[in-house]
Amino acid sequence: MSDPARKAVVLLSGGLDSATVLAMAQADGYTCHALSLDYGQRHRAELAAAQRIATALGAVEHKVLPLSLDAIGGSALTDPAIAVPESGGEGIPVTYVPARNTVFLSLALGWAEVLGATDLFVGVNAVDYSGYPDCRPAYIAAFERLASLATKAGVEGAEYRVHAPLIELSKAEIIRAGAALGVDYGLTVSCYQADDLGNACGRCDACRLRAAGFQVAGIADPTRYLT
Repeated sequence: MSDPARKAVVLLSGGLDSATVLAMAQADGYTCHALSLDYGQRHRAELAAAQRIATALGAVEHKVLPLSLDAIGGSALTDPAIAVPESGGEGIPVTYVPARNTVFLSLALGWAEVLGATDLFVGVNAVDYSGYPDCRPAYIAAFERLASLATKAGVEGAEYRVHAPLIELSKAEIIRAGAALGVDYGLTVSCYQADDLGNACGRCDACRLRAAGFQVAGIADPTRYLT
């Protein structure tokens, strides 16, 4: 049961990982305030998925903040002129959104300060991921330090913690953990170019990692694919 005195802000994209993190935070007894960002992403079906997940998993509140990262572009997820790749490659892929996790965590931090919460949850992963620099343990540790330096609450003695419980788990381990907590992965959308109904392409990095995770986990994949 959640404890009203233990508030947390959980970044909720609508994908598999963030749904698992919300379930973990709930299981740990936090009263969860879910935050989603409408940042100009091409896969906007994930926002509807985030609402379904927040309701299903019992978040006490779910905010969707508008944020036009498509105004600066620089990513296949925010610029329609950049194609979403359908095969892996060298280096950081074009699906990296410049400074996305820094922006998202900063907004979560601001809301946490208003709520009087000192715990932030984020579903970053440094194992089965696409090489994003803002998904590494060093980045999470650095943002945790920044949170205490950059806020009134931090200066007054609050100790912020950024929880990244998936950071060292494989996709299969994440799926098994979420399934054990009752996460309905059929509610989630992971595809970088899902259609308006949330149907997945089955070809992008996100789809391939997700499908492989279900296969290795030995759990039926509930993903709806485009035909």
